[in-house]
Amino acid sequence: MSRRTKIYLLCGLVVVLAALVYFRSRPDGGGFTGVTAADTKFEPLDVQEPRLHIDELQKLQKAEYTGSNRNIFIAAPPAAPKPKIAPETAVIGAHLPQQPPPPPPLQIPGEFFGYAAQPRAGKRVAFFSNGDDVFVLAEGDTYLGRYRLVHIGNESADFEEIGTGRRATLALTQPPGDQNSN
Repeated sequence: MSRRTKIYLLCGLVVVLAALVYFRSRPDGGGFTGVTAADTKFEPLDVQEPRLHIDELQKLQKAEYTGSNRNIFIAAPPAAPKPKIAPETAVIGAHLPQQPPPPPPLQIPGEFFGYAAQPRAGKRVAFFSNGDDVFVLAEGDTYLGRYRLVHIGNESADFEEIGTGRRATLALTQPPGDQNSN
């Protein structure tokens, strides 16, 4: 071994020895805490019949949980059970909850006033206006941060509302000054 290797080895041993002396001399018991095997005495469990009780397992398999039908997310005590109405006095459809009215049809603000094809990419872009703002969108782009342009057709553009997934169509509108008179 070279002299340099011997010096490195000696320094390493000194560091390990210093760490060992430090941890052994600490007042908290040498730095080792926890339970060791010498601290406890092993005592086996007192089992009278070490066999599998098949009959009790079959009883448990046949048992059915009825539960209290309590909503665990509400802190109030469960309500008293409602009295059952005799079938001949029950009103058909009275126990069904009222369905909320369907949401109004989706209205996309703005106008679809044209489209253009990109020959190299083979994609279309559509032109929309909302007040004085003009938007140029490709399929998949978002419009006003709330709607996604799904499809650009020759006569209309299909949108999907991002939050709800509802769909709507904007028809192509002609500018007011572009009337064809023959």
